[in-house]
Amino acid sequence: MGTIRVCKDPTKPSITPVTTSTARNETINGSHQFKISGYSLSKGMGIGKYIASDTFIVGGYAWAVYFYPDGKSAEDNAAYVSLFIALASEGTDVRALFELTLLDQSGKERHKVHTHFGRTLESGPYALKYRGSMGYKRFFKRTLLETSDYLKDDCLSVSCCVGVVKSYTEGPKTYSIPVPPSDIGKQFGKLLDGGRFTDVNFEVDGERFAAHKLVLATRSPVFKAQLFGPLKDQNTQCIKVEDMEVPVFKL
Repeated sequence: MGTIRVCKDPTKPSITPVTTSTARNETINGSHQFKISGYSLSKGMGIGKYIASDTFIVGGYAWAVYFYPDGKSAEDNAAYVSLFIALASEGTDVRALFELTLLDQSGKERHKVHTHFGRTLESGPYALKYRGSMGYKRFFKRTLLETSDYLKDDCLSVSCCVGVVKSYTEGPKTYSIPVPPSDIGKQFGKLLDGGRFTDVNFEVDGERFAAHKLVLATRSPVFKAQLFGPLKDQNTQCIKVEDMEVPVFKL
């Protein structure tokens, strides 16, 4: 006997299940206000030395603002003040955006803003490890700063905003509805006790009981034949039950 082979029609594409997922990238933003009081006393502390703010948490990581009154780089010979935001907790490749603002204290709101948020498409977020920092070595020329409205009563006020980049992937969502345990017996009992939707009555030893035909027929083949069979009772307004006591009928 020959062998019969069933070949798939190459013109018909095979149907395979298609699954989907979505990669999402978002920033968790937080800000911190840092006031530097007694600015003139910080001058001369040395190039590369900084005054640090208290640490603050954004995106689950600790951060701090570093202010260098004599600048961070020796090549600038203390001609500029430097301002940086640094990662102050352990982390592997924390990706973040930042904004550093020196606040105008004259009320004119002419703040000096350096931001990386508006240039995300140009270079992307910074990737930082512990003690890594991002900011500006030449944030402001010292001679201009000391004659500006940014310095008032020998104080500077800095606002810092950090946006920590979080990346995650979403798969298909599965929704489940918890099913409560069945207590249909109790529910039918409450329905009967309240006398709602009853459609048949029984008389036992002179006492009348209301009931539901469908429930009785489900529970008893005798009642099923009596209420829905071909020889069903025509009068179900009140069916008289003989030779039975009330307590037995209630069971």
